[in-house]
Amino acid sequence: MSGNRVVYDTDVGRMDRCARCNRRTEACICQPVRQGPRGDGIVRVSRERGGRKGKTVTVVTGLPGDAAALAQIATTLKKLCGSGGTVAGDNVEIQGDHREKVAARLTELGHKVKLAGG
Repeated sequence: MSGNRVVYDTDVGRMDRCARCNRRTEACICQPVRQGPRGDGIVRVSRERGGRKGKTVTVVTGLPGDAAALAQIATTLKKLCGSGGTVAGDNVEIQGDHREKVAARLTELGHKVKLAGG
C-alpha cells in the first residue's frame, strides 16, 4: 500500500513533511515562499507612549523586507536620531519623538511615508 508512511519515530519524534518536496521538514530543499510587501505599501511613522512608563517612542510600521533589512534600517535611523531603538516584530522603534527626521530619511530612501497618530 503506497499511502502508508511513517508519521512518528520514537528516536526522532514527529516526522513532519514538506508539502512541496515531500521531504522531512529539517531536510527540505525548497526555497522559502517569498511574500510581497506587508500592508498597503505605505510606511507609517507614529509616536507612542502607552505601556512604556511615559517614555515616548517613534514607531515605524509597514517597512518591506526581512529581519536583516529591518535591522539595517533601524541602525540607520538610530544613528540619524542619536538615540537607541530596536526591531520589535515587523516594527522599528526609536527612542524619543523623532517623527519628522525619520519620515524625511525614509522618503530619501524611496519609501512612501505618512505621519500617523499624534
